[in-house]
Amino acid sequence: MKLRALILLLAASTSAASAQDSIRVDITRPTPRMMLSLQEAITRARVNSPTYRQALNDAGPAKWAVRNALGQFIPSLQVSSGFNYTGAGSATFGGTTFNQSSPALGSSYGISMGLTIDGTVLTAPATEKANQRAVGEDISAAGVQLANDVTFQYLSVLESVARTEVARQDILRNDAFLTLARARQQLGQATLLDVRQAEVTRGQSEVLFLQSLQAENEAKLELFRRMGVPLDIPVTEVALSDSFPVTAPDFDLAALLRMAESDNPTIRAARAREDAAGTSVAAAKSEYLPSLNFSAGWNGFTQEFTNSGLLVDRATGQAIGTLNNCEFQNALIGALPGGGIPGQDNGGIVPDCKTFAGLDATGTALSPDIAGSILAGNNQFPFNYNAQPFRASVSVSLPIFVGFRRNLQVARASAAREDASERTRAANLFVQADVQGRYLALHTAYQTIAVQEANRTAANEQLTLAQERFRLGNGSSLEVSDAQVAVSRAEGDYVNALYAYHKAIAALEFAVGRPLR
Repeated sequence: MKLRALILLLAASTSAASAQDSIRVDITRPTPRMMLSLQEAITRARVNSPTYRQALNDAGPAKWAVRNALGQFIPSLQVSSGFNYTGAGSATFGGTTFNQSSPALGSSYGISMGLTIDGTVLTAPATEKANQRAVGEDISAAGVQLANDVTFQYLSVLESVARTEVARQDILRNDAFLTLARARQQLGQATLLDVRQAEVTRGQSEVLFLQSLQAENEAKLELFRRMGVPLDIPVTEVALSDSFPVTAPDFDLAALLRMAESDNPTIRAARAREDAAGTSVAAAKSEYLPSLNFSAGWNGFTQEFTNSGLLVDRATGQAIGTLNNCEFQNALIGALPGGGIPGQDNGGIVPDCKTFAGLDATGTALSPDIAGSILAGNNQFPFNYNAQPFRASVSVSLPIFVGFRRNLQVARASAAREDASERTRAANLFVQADVQGRYLALHTAYQTIAVQEANRTAANEQLTLAQERFRLGNGSSLEVSDAQVAVSRAEGDYVNALYAYHKAIAALEFAVGRPLR
């Protein structure tokens, strides 16, 4: 019975070990298909980052605002054209009735020019140029912020890669420990408990490796998100090519503060906004200046009756009336003593009243020439315009009292300028404190690297001693396991300190506003 229980225990132990060996994780890295440098990441981010492109979009309106301000000194030009229809009937305007017997088509055109020069127009170019400079500084600040974000994330990826490498080394150490424990068990120098302890330790290191690899992949994905580009290959096949040395920080704090005062994007943007607010005060005060207005214009119209026969009939009736009057006048003149001789142009007698009235030989219809002329004169729609006289005017106006609106505008603009000045001062104070804080943080991070390096060395020595004691039979597997945990923690702390130093430099560069290495 005891022998059977021992055999079953050994079989269970062997199957458990085989099962654990069958689920080993792959710790090899795939061959990278993309090598990404920091400068390439920043360059691609400047082209594709949605946040940065939103800032760039403000440059276009700012540029056109300046052009629009300068364009106010050029007279405006407007061209208009229209068509109309008027039906037959009568209409009364001001007590007078107008009759129109035929529908009519009409068209018109107008060309007008105008120019107004006042204080707002005079100060607008300076105001808009100041606003354009402010927008440019905002874009510059957005570019510095983008480069800082990409740099931080690039360092975060390198840090996660280093953490994954620490986890990989843990697996290799734990594999060696497990191999040693199994060999000692076969020699009767270790117990099954030691083997199980080694297996648990190795399994825990594999879990940590998987978690580190997941964090590394997520950091890479976040880097590409900040760059604004999709990743079209597996994230595991992306590698970073840059590395950063650790050097003693020898920056001069006074020089850093001077550089920040001139180069920090936050301060530069605040100063630009302050200048723009100053020009707004001048624009508000310009409301007290007189304004000059100039206008000029040309226009014309057409009118064509759709029933041209009515025009001919009306003209025919008028011609017949003229004929009758002519014949009546001739008869009166001929009846006077010494009247003229019929058929001769004397004494005021018209020789041919039909021709005089514009009628044909029958005396009942207009002559073809006159009828054709009437029809041709009616043929105006749509572009046979009757031009109207040119008109132009110049006026000068000076507002004497318009309430207290101008005073209110000046007061608001002055308050906005003072607010902008205080924001600039606040930005200066913040940047000075930030630079000093980043400077101190950099020195602290550099000193921490040395401390963590010493801790890592001590932990590795502790692990070597524990492994040697276990190999000689003087130590336990728990001692080795604890020593391995201490090494893993020390290695991780060293990675933290190393990249805290690199990130401290990046933070100091962002606070100063320019690269420092």
